[in-house]
Amino acid sequence: MNGYTKSGALRGIRLLALLTALGVMLISLTGCLYPKDRLKQNQTAPKEAVRNVQAAIDQYKTETGMLPIKNSTAETPKYEKFYVDFAKLGRTGYLSDIPAAAFEKGGSYSFLVIDEETSPRVKLLDILAFQQINDIQNWVTTYIQTNSVLPKGEQTYPGFYQIDYKEMNKSAPTIRSVFTGQTLQALVDENGVVYSDYGIDIMQYIQKSDKKDYAADFDLRALLVDGSDFVPVKAPVYHLVNQEPQAVKPYDMPFY
Repeated sequence: MNGYTKSGALRGIRLLALLTALGVMLISLTGCLYPKDRLKQNQTAPKEAVRNVQAAIDQYKTETGMLPIKNSTAETPKYEKFYVDFAKLGRTGYLSDIPAAAFEKGGSYSFLVIDEETSPRVKLLDILAFQQINDIQNWVTTYIQTNSVLPKGEQTYPGFYQIDYKEMNKSAPTIRSVFTGQTLQALVDENGVVYSDYGIDIMQYIQKSDKKDYAADFDLRALLVDGSDFVPVKAPVYHLVNQEPQAVKPYDMPFY
């Protein structure tokens, strides 16, 4: 009996050790695959919601001649300008329920309308990335107010710099791109305004495209928007310079 008990206990210990090892391997594997898995979820989960909201907006515009969007100001950046007015769509019966992916329902995205004057399209803004950039903006603003200098590092583009988090006693947050799943870098311009750098993402879209030449004033952010259901978050305008995307200072542009 005692021999059986010791043997069973030994087998139990070995099994526990094996399960623990497998658990560590799975956790490690999950960590490696997380960005790609998360990207896939981000891109596929709200697609049906985008289609449904697009259909509701198209019908609303056809029947009323207007768009169910919230007001904005002329200074509001291009890809933050017109949020979908779900309350109006609900009251008028064009949409039975707010999508689960929507911020208003506790989801991860804000639903926007772009190209409002030509061919309105519904796109998504990643709330988490938006909040992360806003947090960095608050850190930078506070630092400037206290020290009267920019917490900047090396120049990435003309007038745009890496952010010196160490100088602010902060840690750089991990900001994921909904377009490629890779980590985005935050930049600060000479006015202390913080942006997300989508230069690498745009370059990947250019490399996948058949078109290699773009007009000097073409806003390359359109490649990201036209090729997905999303808009870039707090991104500067990009032009193609020497066959590479280059951020353009906003005060050199009529809007961004």
